[in-house]
Amino acid sequence: MTSCQKLNPAGTYAGKQGFTYVEGISAERVGSTGICMHMLTIPPGGRAKAHKHATHETAIYAISGSTVMYWGERLENRMQLDPGEMLYIPADMPHLPFNPFDAPATAVIARTDPHEQESVVLLPELEHLVP
Repeated sequence: MTSCQKLNPAGTYAGKQGFTYVEGISAERVGSTGICMHMLTIPPGGRAKAHKHATHETAIYAISGSTVMYWGERLENRMQLDPGEMLYIPADMPHLPFNPFDAPATAVIARTDPHEQESVVLLPELEHLVP
C-alpha cells in the first residue's frame, strides 16, 4: 500500500498538446493508479493543439484569467471559462483550449489517467477549424 504524500508543485514538462505543465500528482511522481492532477498557465495568445484524451475524463478548475475552448467532433462548440468556474470534459471529446486575452490564465487540471500524456491523442486534421 502506498502512503499519503504531501508535495508542492515542482518541475515542469512539455505536453503533447503544446503547453508546459507544472508537475503535480501522477503515477510517475507519487505512484497514483487512477488520477493525475497538475497546474497549467496559458500565456496570452497561447493555444493548444487539437486533441482528446482517449478513455479518460478531465476536470478543470479555473484559478485566474479566462480561456476559450472549442470542443465537439468538429470543434463546432465554443465555451469561455472564467476564474472560479469548473469544467468537465468527457472521455474522447475533441477540444482545443486557447487564451485570446491579455492576461495569463491558470487552472488546476485533473484526469482519470494517472499517466498524463499516455491518453493524449493529437487531432491535426481539426487544427484548421479554429481561427
